[in-house]
Formats: sequence, C-alpha cells, structure tokens
Amino acid sequence: MKKRFRVFVKGSLVLVYLVIAAGAIVRMTGSGMGCPDWPKCFGYLIPPTEREQLDWHPHQTYHKGEVIIVEESLRVANQDFISDTNYNPSHWEAYTKHDYAHFDVYHTWIEFINRLLGALAGLATLLLLISALLQWSKSKRLTLVALLIVLGMGFQAWLGKTVVDSNLLPFKITLHMGMALLIVALLIYLLEYTATKTIQWPKIKGFKTLSLLGFVLTMAQILMGTQVRQYIDIKMEAFDPSLWLATPPAIFYLHRSFSLLILILYLYLGYKISQAGAIPKVFQWILGMLGISIVTGIFMYYFDFPFSFDAVCSRPPTCAGGGRSGNPSGATGKTGSVSVCQVFLPYNRCADLLHWLHGARDKRRSNPDG
Repeated sequence: MKKRFRVFVKGSLVLVYLVIAAGAIVRMTGSGMGCPDWPKCFGYLIPPTEREQLDWHPHQTYHKGEVIIVEESLRVANQDFISDTNYNPSHWEAYTKHDYAHFDVYHTWIEFINRLLGALAGLATLLLLISALLQWSKSKRLTLVALLIVLGMGFQAWLGKTVVDSNLLPFKITLHMGMALLIVALLIYLLEYTATKTIQWPKIKGFKTLSLLGFVLTMAQILMGTQVRQYIDIKMEAFDPSLWLATPPAIFYLHRSFSLLILILYLYLGYKISQAGAIPKVFQWILGMLGISIVTGIFMYYFDFPFSFDAVCSRPPTCAGGGRSGNPSGATGKTGSVSVCQVFLPYNRCADLLHWLHGARDKRRSNPDG
C-alpha cells in the first residue's frame, strides 16, 4: 500500500513540476491572457484555432457562455440561440471582469495547455488523498498532509481564476507562484516521510534552524524575482532597453543582494556538514542548482532583459518590429507575432535589426520605382 502511495506522490510531483514549467512558459511568452475567461477558454472547452471563430456569424448556433469579439471587446452569449441575419445585441452581454479582448492562437493554446496540466495535477493529488485515506488507521499524518495538498490545489485553481479576472495583477501572480512551491514542498515531504531509506544528515548544532532560514530566504528570493520580472515587463513599454534599468526600485537591488546572502548561507551549511562527514548528494544538487540560478541571473542582466529566448511578444508596444511605429507585427498588423531573430539575438540587437528591415521595406513601398 505504501509503495502505491509513493507512486501517487511521485506522479503528483512530476505533474506539479510540469505545471510550474508551463507557467514559466506562459509568463515568458506573455500568454497569461491567452484565455481571457475561466475555466473555459473564450467560452469553449477546446479553444479556437482561428480568429474567425470569434467573429459573429449569421445563422449560426450559439450556446450560452460562448464568447465573440465585437468592436475590440468581449461579448458573452446569454442564452442558446440561432443568430439572425443581423447582429442582435440583446443576445449578448458585455464581459465585465476586464477589457482584454485580443486573440493570438499561440498564446491561447500555451495558456490552455497550462490549464490542462493543472487539471491533471489536481486529479493526481485527489487520487493521492484517496490513497492516504485508505491508510488513515496506520498514519493520520499522511492523510492530513495529502488533504493540505488537495486544498492547496483547489486554492490554486481559484487563484488562477482571479489572476485572469484581474488581467494579471502582479501580486496575485506572485502568490500563485508561491503557493505552487509550497505544494511542491509538501509533496517532497511526503516522499521523504514514506521513504524506506532516508537521507542521513549529520548532527550539527543549529542545523535545522539554518536549514529553515535557508528555505525561507530562498522562497523570499523567488517571490521577489517575480516582482522584478513584472517591473521589467512594465518598463519594456519604453522599448529602449537602455531605459529598462534607468531607475530600478529597491526590490531590484534587494533581489540581487539576497542571492549572495543565500549562497553564503548554503556554503556555510556545506562547510559544517563536511566537517561532520561526507556531504549528502542531495545537498550537492542544492548547491549546484543555486549556482546555476545565480549565473543565469548574471547572464540575464548583462545580456539584456528579457533573455534572448524571450521570443513571443505579448504587448503591441513591446514587440520587436512595431514598438516605434505602433504596429505590433510589422506588415501583418496582428498582435503576438513571433520574432524568430529573438531566439538567436539579444532583444536590443534583434529590435535594431527588425527596425532596419522594416524601414527598408517601407522605403521600398513608398518608392517602388527606386
């Protein structure tokens, strides 16, 4: 029974990690509003694949809750009906939770996959709770922790809805991320608690206190990182990368300094552990991942925010090729275009290249004989 329970724990942990990874992709590509409603996506269980599907059409069957875009705003069907020859406003209600009414197929499906993974993770944790309930007589702690995880997943689902309804309010995004990490911590605790062979930590004075301090500081560092990223997203409206960090807020410097504080703390812990015996492999992994995280942050700072793989534009003024002209995608006029060159070049280099290309194109159009 315990072996089956650990399978559910591992499955839930993998799925939650996939949700976090998908959430990072959503954040990086600006796809958070790819589905502007919740739990459906534009009123559909399976989201649309073309913009035309969200236009009003005559003599078409609409179901209550389906969404269309009319004059750059969302309209929701208030009943089941078949449309007439002309658009009838009485069949539709304005979507009032926010005014975001754009469709980009890439953003929509990235966000939809993120939600789908979240639903699968929720189902896995529910199976985990059922398995724990079957062992209630043997270990009440398993059931209580599993219940906390399921409640946490439910809270995450509700929080995800409020994030969309608020049009990606920054502190709600941060809370969303923090809750996901707490769920991961609880799942890892269950793995350790049910393991037949546990990690043997040396008995060091103050080890538990320092470990708890390291955990709290690491959580604070991650949450501050979400706020720094949000600040950069806002500053990207200026388009010129040289202005992004012209007057950074205090949290930017605090986030940068915290990384050194955490590194020193974990190096000290590693030194104390090595004095008492061999350093456990899991702690070596912690130090390695911490070092990679710091090096990544340094590269992101010196090679332009966002990093060069930030390839999908999320706001018209920030998209390479359209920021100065007001056209988010050059010739097409569609938002959310993918700039291939940003996969290979830093943001400012890519922007300069695309501006030059678009300028040459416009000049050629204005003087076709030249």
